[in-house]
Amino acid sequence: MDIGLLGIGRMGAAIGERIIDQGHRLTVWNRSADKARRLTERGATLAASPAAVAGSAEIVLTILTDAAAIEAVYDGPQGLLAGDVGGRLFIDMSTVSPATTVALAGRVRAKGAAFLECPVGGTVGPARDGKLLGMAGGSAEDFARAKPLLDQLCRRVDLLGPNGTGSAMKLAINLPLVVYWEALGEAMSLCRDAGIDAAKMIEILTESSGGTNAIKTRGPKILAALKEGAKPEVGFDIDGLAKDLRTMVSVAKSMGIELPVAARALDCCAEASKAGWGNRDGSSLAVYRVERAKAAKR
Repeated sequence: MDIGLLGIGRMGAAIGERIIDQGHRLTVWNRSADKARRLTERGATLAASPAAVAGSAEIVLTILTDAAAIEAVYDGPQGLLAGDVGGRLFIDMSTVSPATTVALAGRVRAKGAAFLECPVGGTVGPARDGKLLGMAGGSAEDFARAKPLLDQLCRRVDLLGPNGTGSAMKLAINLPLVVYWEALGEAMSLCRDAGIDAAKMIEILTESSGGTNAIKTRGPKILAALKEGAKPEVGFDIDGLAKDLRTMVSVAKSMGIELPVAARALDCCAEASKAGWGNRDGSSLAVYRVERAKAAKR
């Protein structure tokens, strides 16, 4: 199958590798072309513009930073929708607001193309292994057309309803994860003066009702960061967590509701970013909080 992929960040690159591993022909585009080198070295074709990708692929995947990036890639003079895209299927995997997704779906369909949103849960490792969690929103027809490819990328993919539902679900699953990393750091900070070994603390937390799947996979890397100053491989960085939190708070405001815990977590992410931790893995938010607690003792 001829697949297009736009947005070659950490996740985009891992998804691209998975697509190549499944035997598809891949055409890619990224604003910074050098980020696509890993994929072109494996046989992907680098397109000169988003429009060129749309002209060569039957299914086009986008995984972009935010609403502004979506507008630039889809609607620019050489954007995905600049030419004749009738019959194409576009699948957007970005983490954005439901309103952004619904508006994009309307613009795509106005050009005679099909559209499905499918943001995903998971980081770089699951993306390489085809073990993401897909949250789709759109019509049953478009979902059926996309599912053979999505099944190769995801361990599970669900059609949740019309456009906007997948975006809402993605924000929902990200919120407790972001809050967890801050809460974990605060919990460990409470034991600062108790003399408990960090490895023993993480071991007990992992086995307790306060543990999550996330700490089971990231716990050893958090421990290495605490003991050796190691920086865990970045799956989703703190700046990215902050971006998602801003989206959550904004969506909630538009609904007339408040997310007080998310709003405070956003402040914590912003604090860590200001201290130079923004490009570190999101789990490092816990490490940052522990380090702050240690510094306060001095």
